[in-house]
Amino acid sequence: MPDTIGDRLRKSRKRGGLTQRELARKSGVSYSLIQQLEQGARHDTRLETARKLAAALRVPTTKLIAEHAEESADGATVELWATVRRAAAGLHEDGDIAEPPTAEGVRSALDATTPLFAGDRFGQLSTVLPRLIRDADVLAGIDRDGRAVRTRLMQLVGWLLVQTRQFDIAEDVLARVLGESADRLQGAAVVNTQCWLALRRGRLAEAADLATRWADDVEPTRLSRATMGELSAWGWMLLRVSAATVRDAREAEAEDALRLAESVAVAMGREHAPRDDYLRTFGPVTVALKQAENAMIMDQPDEVLRLANRVPAGGLRPTSNNRNRHLLDVAAAQVRLRHHPQAVETLLGILRHSPEWLPNQRYARDIMGQVVERRRMLTPQMRALADAVKLPL
Repeated sequence: MPDTIGDRLRKSRKRGGLTQRELARKSGVSYSLIQQLEQGARHDTRLETARKLAAALRVPTTKLIAEHAEESADGATVELWATVRRAAAGLHEDGDIAEPPTAEGVRSALDATTPLFAGDRFGQLSTVLPRLIRDADVLAGIDRDGRAVRTRLMQLVGWLLVQTRQFDIAEDVLARVLGESADRLQGAAVVNTQCWLALRRGRLAEAADLATRWADDVEPTRLSRATMGELSAWGWMLLRVSAATVRDAREAEAEDALRLAESVAVAMGREHAPRDDYLRTFGPVTVALKQAENAMIMDQPDEVLRLANRVPAGGLRPTSNNRNRHLLDVAAAQVRLRHHPQAVETLLGILRHSPEWLPNQRYARDIMGQVVERRRMLTPQMRALADAVKLPL
């Protein structure tokens, strides 16, 4: 394979018999950007743009870009989570434990902490997690129940590290948790987060392959006899297959996986939200959100807004892996249609509800960057949003 995106783009374009101007018309990507990429004046482009070019050329996105990762956490985030990362690596702060931890005590502490994960309370989590991880590690060395509690805790920690873009340590933590998983359903929940990590790192083929293998593994032999947990695990793997393939411009595969996930949700009839693991929540609402997400990736903003209007209000949880991510798709669609005031209001709603979540989203920064580019003057609210998402001056 050629070494740069420009080389790969030129080769695929010529193989497809298109001129640069024809590719620009067919993909909706500007002629000047295609020129800059092929001439080496630009060495990278957004994943969204690469997907448009790949779809027009009828090749996978990964044929143009081997990897297109989100940027890792900034310095302030790295500093905030330093003690958590050390604890996750088994490097605990010195100091005696006044009373040995018990399985019941650590489990109760974890139950009390779970709403902080669900509510994206990052500041509070950075304070309480080091001691909780330490106690769980101590307990895991002497108690079988303690090992199960630690596995559940570290699954959440791995998810949190992905959420805050601390990708390398997240990969290590999730690999360890997968090895400690008690059964295939817990393993599938961990793999779900691993697929999300691969997507954020731009490893589309890896995410698709991993999700496909696990979808085959957890598929119930008979839908009518499957438990809600089994259906949820299978449904999530299908959603991850769809998410990876739609980004890789393999739209037929993405649609097949999404349609099958929808049939699983219909069979369930409602959202399944386990009390002890909210990350496994799956059902008709979850699928509806992912349908809108796929439509935005395929640059169908009208369809995104149409689907958003159909999302049922009941059961929609305000967490980063569903409601907030969906609202970013809504804001992106509004910007694409030049409904800038509505997009700003959507982003402001996310900021009001999840002020610690929004700054960790590269997607939010891209959306706000488009708003800034298209406006002659910024309102105070727009400037506040630009600051919140850390948009460069």
